[in-house]
Amino acid sequence: MTSDRRRPRLKDIGDEPDYRFTLANERTFLAWIRTALSLLAGGVAVVQFLSDLGSRAHRMVLGFVLVGIALVLAATAYRRWFQVERAMRLGQPLPGTPMPLVLSAGLTAVIVISIVLLALG
Repeated sequence: MTSDRRRPRLKDIGDEPDYRFTLANERTFLAWIRTALSLLAGGVAVVQFLSDLGSRAHRMVLGFVLVGIALVLAATAYRRWFQVERAMRLGQPLPGTPMPLVLSAGLTAVIVISIVLLALG
């Protein structure tokens, strides 16, 4: 006899939430993905097109910080969507997330690095 130890599908958990909340959760997920894509494009652009910003090594640091933030954001977006959807289905409080802090701190670092590179150039 085999035991099915898979997690239940999201649709099989709890009750169907109001569609407006589900759609709002989906819009938030898509906003996180758009932000990640923008950060990725910015990282590539810094390295490839902003030669006046400093040496290639300096641009690589700035570009990698942007791409790193994009990676973290894209990698956590689905998990966050799932956790919120699950909480809504079970009537639980929405879970917290450190991502606003991570995004703010990362972009603050990018701004500081950019200011330093502009001042040196």
